[in-house]
Amino acid sequence: MNPRSFFLYFAASLSRRLYVGVTNDLSRRMYEHKEKSLPGFTSRYNVSRLVYFEEFSDAISAIEREKQIKRWARAKKIFLIEKNNPGWDDLSDGWYE
Repeated sequence: MNPRSFFLYFAASLSRRLYVGVTNDLSRRMYEHKEKSLPGFTSRYNVSRLVYFEEFSDAISAIEREKQIKRWARAKKIFLIEKNNPGWDDLSDGWYE
């Protein structure tokens, strides 16, 4: 990962509740989700598994993509995840060992 990168990402719970976000530090952000260190939706619904991400070289592009995806129906989001990660595996598994 490029240190000047920005990421659009999908985090999910085991029951597949989805969260779409943008960050400039994907590892730190997923750690925060896993530790439930930030109050809100992801900690309340145990949304802590990274199931999809895209990398961008600038924040504006990442935010534009986030806005685009947030307008999509849930089925389209699920299609995007399953096209790239059919088992909904946690892509951040093993990052913190």
